[in-house]
Amino acid sequence: MASVQTTSEGIPVIVLKEGSKQSRGRDAQRNNIAAAKLIAEIVATSLGPRGMDKMLVDSLGDITITNDGATILKEIDAQHPAAKMMVEVAKATDSEVGDGTTSAVVFAGALLEKAESLIDNDIHPVIIADGYKKASLKAISLLGEIAQKVEPKNRMILEKIAITTMQTKLISVEAADLAKLVVDAALDVVTQKDTGFNVDLNNIKVEKKAGGSVLDSRMINGIVLDKEVVHSGMPKKIENAKIALISAPLEIEKTEFEAKINISSPDQIKSFMEEEDSILKGMVDKIRSVEANVVLCQKGIDDIAQHHLAKSGILAVRRIKESDMSKLAKATGGRIVGSVNDLTGKDLGEATIVEERTIENDNWVFIEGCKNPKAVTLLIRGGSQRVIDEVERSLHDALMVVKDVIEKPSIVYGGGSPEAHVSSKLRQWAQTLSGREQLAVEKFAEALESIPLSLARNAGMNPIDAITHLRSKQNAGEKWTGIDTINGQVGDIEKLQIVEPLKVKEQVIKSATESANMILRIDNVVAASRSSSPPEPRPSPEMGM
Repeated sequence: MASVQTTSEGIPVIVLKEGSKQSRGRDAQRNNIAAAKLIAEIVATSLGPRGMDKMLVDSLGDITITNDGATILKEIDAQHPAAKMMVEVAKATDSEVGDGTTSAVVFAGALLEKAESLIDNDIHPVIIADGYKKASLKAISLLGEIAQKVEPKNRMILEKIAITTMQTKLISVEAADLAKLVVDAALDVVTQKDTGFNVDLNNIKVEKKAGGSVLDSRMINGIVLDKEVVHSGMPKKIENAKIALISAPLEIEKTEFEAKINISSPDQIKSFMEEEDSILKGMVDKIRSVEANVVLCQKGIDDIAQHHLAKSGILAVRRIKESDMSKLAKATGGRIVGSVNDLTGKDLGEATIVEERTIENDNWVFIEGCKNPKAVTLLIRGGSQRVIDEVERSLHDALMVVKDVIEKPSIVYGGGSPEAHVSSKLRQWAQTLSGREQLAVEKFAEALESIPLSLARNAGMNPIDAITHLRSKQNAGEKWTGIDTINGQVGDIEKLQIVEPLKVKEQVIKSATESANMILRIDNVVAASRSSSPPEPRPSPEMGM
């Protein structure tokens, strides 16, 4: 119904349009918190090495099997506005640090659940939000105190970081082998900056092909193109390649306006064709003159040009994506030219080998052995398309956490130990606060324990026993005590070498607190009616016969 109010003179004022719905105060808050908690429950069982996967089937029947929090939430297409905000938490965490998406959503859900009991005790939501904000700043400073500085290019630490993040995925068995590939790739594209190091993941190309096993995946010091050599007469393998990178078509360009050519004799046709042929041959001669033996073209290559290239023993690939062209330039050290006439010997890139190889049923071109590649390729293999899709998602997370540590070289140990430590310190700090904010900080500390609680639950442990045991160890000063999910017990995570980037932990706390506070401060939800199809015309009364 439209919400109708009247002025003092009794004139109706229509505030909301017909069909709009409104929920206010406690109802609106309960509704939003319930939706957010439901989203947290969906992903909570995916947390940790013992977490389960989800099978998501979209409206077209396509299947995704994953335990990546951001992917799960993106695929389920939540409709409730508060649920959508929780999905945004996962997306923000994923794009910023690449890992910790599930933790962020579970923690945000726990913050809202704890806040609900305070709201029921008539504590104002803004006071709770302020308390949470204070607690999050304190929590981040406490994490900074226990974090350990590491050498940014320390292979051993970087591999442990990558293994930890992949241990929670489908590929946990192959984690150690894949971690080596991830670290190799990241270290190859590291650049030095004034403030430290930078890793641009756009320079790591990921190609995937079903077949073989995950262990057949490998890193290539160069680029793999999912294209084949354009002409059957061309060589399929060239060693000591001199590579011309051309962004213009090797074709006769069509005029932009309509043109007519009047031909009155067969000789004119012949000379016209010969002229086209000589222009294309001139292009190929120019390529030969700079001693290029490989041509990689972003646009098309004319049949006649292909013929002349094949005769000259030049390997050519056409219609390469622009993003791949820029990676090729970085990998081979070549320069992309906009016209064949501008090509010089200095523009050529170099590679030890350029070869067309058959992968399953497709022919792909491998450009390998680049001298100092600033772009590399990870070629992923796996038993089925579903497997390699999940391997790709896992490698993305692993590359992101390795990047995080190279750029901000601080680590903490995992297993819920940093959360448990910060939780116990926050409880002590809360005692020094006065007023109702103290209660909010205590609830924040309780919510932090949702991470070790979920890990214990997913490992089949008794969550109450686990959390009480964990608290007693933490209170005794054993700061790296956490949930050893593999052995199903509370243990020393430092000894197990389960390592996580400090940057991920900080981002989890920041994004979860901010979104929980945003949901807490909403006390009125006005939902406009969905536009419905126009009403069908009424049938006209029947005419008399």
